[in-house]
Amino acid sequence: SQTIRIEADNELADLGGVINEMANNLQEIKLTGPIFDTAEVVEELDKARKDTQIKGVLFTVDSPGGAVSPSIEVMQAVKRLKEKKPVVVYAAGVLASGSYYASIWADEIIANPGSMVGSIGVILQGADLSELMDKVGIKTQVVKAGKYKQVGTADREWSPEEKRELEKVIQGTYKMFVHDVATARNLDEKRSDLYADAHIFTAQQAKEVGLIDTLGVAYDARKRVEELSEVKKPLWNKEDKFDKMMKKFAAET
Repeated sequence: SQTIRIEADNELADLGGVINEMANNLQEIKLTGPIFDTAEVVEELDKARKDTQIKGVLFTVDSPGGAVSPSIEVMQAVKRLKEKKPVVVYAAGVLASGSYYASIWADEIIANPGSMVGSIGVILQGADLSELMDKVGIKTQVVKAGKYKQVGTADREWSPEEKRELEKVIQGTYKMFVHDVATARNLDEKRSDLYADAHIFTAQQAKEVGLIDTLGVAYDARKRVEELSEVKKPLWNKEDKFDKMMKKFAAET
């Protein structure tokens, strides 16, 4: 019985070795569509950072951007990941505004030659519905405390003072955006008019101003992750088909 047990233990050890060899050591994580809720992407990035089996990450992005706060959440997750293992961003279509912000701390940014990159800027817009309200016969009633508490409402034209108050916030956010890009990408913040100011670039133009590192397709991006990770037998994760379908559905709705 002792012999049988030892043989069984050896078989289990061999099986464990096979399983370890089959486990993926490289991972692709995707960010697609407008950026509003990034909790899932941040969780994936942090999970990859903690997984000792994962030696490198490809972060594939195709997004026009979105809200500032969730973009920063992803940016910080990428930065944390970079401290532990190589991470390469691949611009698959659009890498602009918030999605570019999210990507700046990657070891390298590779962009598809047909992609659009940049739009480093901040915008806040609203409608003036006062004329329509007059025609319909609708009036608003307001009780407020605080001079600027009604800033941004759509029932009237914004006053010059209110516009200055909103511009203060927008300019502050823009300066933070530019500073973070310049720091992460080692660019001259004083020459931000060349790469920021909401300029939109082709991949080649983005490379010329320093926003990306190289041009390439998904194959090239994967190969670069494999090189930086120095894995002998690269094994990539395969995304669950149902999860992939749900992500695509969420991005389109």
